[in-house]
This record gives sequence, C-alpha cells and structure tokens, in this order.
Amino acid sequence: MTIAEAKAHEEKISAQLHEAKALIDQVEAHAKKNKAEAQIEKINKAKAKKEAIEKKWHQHLKAAGAAAVAIKIKNDVETELAQLKSSLQETAAQLESQAQAAQAN
Repeated sequence: MTIAEAKAHEEKISAQLHEAKALIDQVEAHAKKNKAEAQIEKINKAKAKKEAIEKKWHQHLKAAGAAAVAIKIKNDVETELAQLKSSLQETAAQLESQAQAAQAN
C-alpha cells in the first residue's frame, strides 16, 4: 500500500468518525426529546464505543508507518465503525417507531 493510499484511508476514517458523531448527536437529541431512557443508555454506550475507536485510530497512527496503519485501519477500525453505525441506525429506527406510536395515541 502506498503512502497516498494510506492517506486516503486516513481521510476516509476521519470522515466516518465525523459521520458517527453527527449520527450520535442526532439520535441523542431525538431520544432526549422523547425521554427514551433505554435508548439514551444505548447512545451513551455508542459514544463510549466511538471514543474507543478514535483512541485506537490515534494509537495506530502513532505506532506505525503510513502503510502499516492503512492495513490495520482496514482490518480494525472500519469494521468497528460499520458496527457502530449499524447500532446507531437501529437505535434511531426504534426511537422513530416509539415517536410514531406516541403520536398515534
């Protein structure tokens, strides 16, 4: 993997981390609005997971050269980010369903 490819992976992960933060903020605002305590707990876990992913990301950047980092990112961080995003989307769907049910009543 070239340095340019490694840099592209770095930029991709950075964008995904920003996307995850925005999604967390959106879901959290919705959960707080609906006073969905169980969902807020899931969101707090998602925040902790995002922070752990960011920490791992920064450790990888410091610990290895650009090419090695890109390979490690592909194997670790991207998988974790995909799982986080999926979890957040599931939580958002649950909140939306709860909000629709509350409006129907």
